[in-house]
Amino acid sequence: MIYEGVLTKMQTEYSNPIQYYLVFENSFLSLNQLLDKNIEINFLGYQCLQCGKKKKIFRQGFCYDCFMSSPAAGDWIMKPELSKAHLDIEDRDLEYEKRVQLQPHIVYLALSSEVKVGVTRKTQVPTRWIDQGAVQAIPIVEVPNRYLAGITEVALKDHFADKTNWQKMLKNEVPDANLIRERANLKYLIPKEVQDYFHPEKEDLYDLHFPVMEFPKKVNSLNLDKSPNFSGKLMGIKGQYLMFQDGTVFNIRTYEGYVVKISL
Repeated sequence: MIYEGVLTKMQTEYSNPIQYYLVFENSFLSLNQLLDKNIEINFLGYQCLQCGKKKKIFRQGFCYDCFMSSPAAGDWIMKPELSKAHLDIEDRDLEYEKRVQLQPHIVYLALSSEVKVGVTRKTQVPTRWIDQGAVQAIPIVEVPNRYLAGITEVALKDHFADKTNWQKMLKNEVPDANLIRERANLKYLIPKEVQDYFHPEKEDLYDLHFPVMEFPKKVNSLNLDKSPNFSGKLMGIKGQYLMFQDGTVFNIRTYEGYVVKISL
């Protein structure tokens, strides 16, 4: 079987274990069914997810021009505290920014390689945590816009990591932690304007189980630009990574906008 198309991040379904799908324009691939099977990946070219042109991908699936102009790549995406739509101030496209920023957001603790703090839109729960490879996650506050979530995250960054160590996450080097207890201790760390949204008594701890037959001892990232042809036996899927028997790991998210052929 051969599948061909533009890579976009794997679609997921929250179940035990999590179900993963690669979705192309005219077909889709259920990746859980490919565990313990050989897969061949061939890099064919680029296609920007924004303009659709066959231009080299710069970041996040966008060519350089689109990355520099698209409202979906504004600085407030990575730094929510820079959000200004609630003030009626435009960054690149106020209508788009209002649509995304002025909706309920969750600030959370997630356990992936260590306990980390993060922000996501409420509609992205639990997808965001699956994409990070978190084995557990718990909401801290639900706030009405991205700015309030951003300033809460900034206040907590002094006490928690804000990035996942992807190598530890893939090797399943996860420390013991009690997220319920961690959350209960946060009351006086979060900003004053967010205090009213803090409800630590909620029972809303998420457990996430990934389809992994064998965790790698060492990891080596597949770089499609340097190694356009790869084949290996799929041993697991965690976060947005495919993990192969030889320790090669392939971050689908990094290669959004790349056109590939996948042979089974």
